[in-house]
Amino acid sequence: MTTETQKIDFSSINKTTAKSFNEQKNLIKRLFKGNTVLCETCKQPLKLVVPTENGTEKKYGVFCNKHCTDIELEIELLL
Repeated sequence: MTTETQKIDFSSINKTTAKSFNEQKNLIKRLFKGNTVLCETCKQPLKLVVPTENGTEKKYGVFCNKHCTDIELEIELLL
């Protein structure tokens, strides 16, 4: 009786994930710099929602009005 160990190649998944992460990171950097960035799907401007002292937002991140782009971030306001 022989036992075969099947190896799974995650390299392509890792490459895709890393590329997506870097694209999102660069998009967020451009928004923090004040640049206008459009949603790839609906072509509407993306908005960066960050915590403020009197803020009422419950979700922080990058969003378009139609929510095609919805990148939720964990951000804390430091005073």
